[in-house]
Amino acid sequence: MRILLLVCLCFALTNCEDKKSSKKNNTIPSTDTTETKKEPPKTDTITEPKREFPYLTDENAMEFFLEYEKHNKENKVRITTDFGTIDILLFNETKFHRANFIFLTKQSYFDDTQFYRVVNNFIIQGGSTDDPDVMNKRKDIGRYLLPTDTKRGFRHDRGVVSMPSSEIENPYKLASPYEFFIVQKPGGSYHLDGDYTIFGKVINGMDVVDKIAAQETDEAEWPLHNIYIKKVEIIK
Repeated sequence: MRILLLVCLCFALTNCEDKKSSKKNNTIPSTDTTETKKEPPKTDTITEPKREFPYLTDENAMEFFLEYEKHNKENKVRITTDFGTIDILLFNETKFHRANFIFLTKQSYFDDTQFYRVVNNFIIQGGSTDDPDVMNKRKDIGRYLLPTDTKRGFRHDRGVVSMPSSEIENPYKLASPYEFFIVQKPGGSYHLDGDYTIFGKVINGMDVVDKIAAQETDEAEWPLHNIYIKKVEIIK
């Protein structure tokens, strides 16, 4: 009888140890449990880069350029084309138009635009294109016009740089800020005086202007072969 009791006791102890061992081997550590319930790590949110300048409109452009011209005094630029380079001096007297051209140059707006209108013995006109990338630059910079500034004593002599008026309904000939024209006509084009703002002059490269003006065009005065402005940069 004593032997039977000892056998039963040993069996009971062995059975308890097996259950304890089994429970321990199947337990998931609490740290793992917590990990499985964690939210997946959040990726960094992509945010739009902060604008360095406001979106320009007719309401804020003049105020913006009034401040901009105080801190951006550069007044010489170089236009690089397939035909050579054209150096331009921008007039300080027409400060809003000078500031506008310097601003657009620093934004690389003019790069890859074209001289899209060529009239031999008259003008070459540039700053526009149908390239969607350039059009997107315009959309990003803003939609605005600049007032004319025609009483500074400048005339449309050969080599001056002037700003065309916008194509929209525009009785006051407000200037289209993204475009410009260079008078190529020997003797000047003085019938333009009083209507368009002269804001600079060619100081080197009139031979390049003449080469561009001599290119063949269609009836709409668009060159048959695109004349690209590769880049416009500030020079000393």
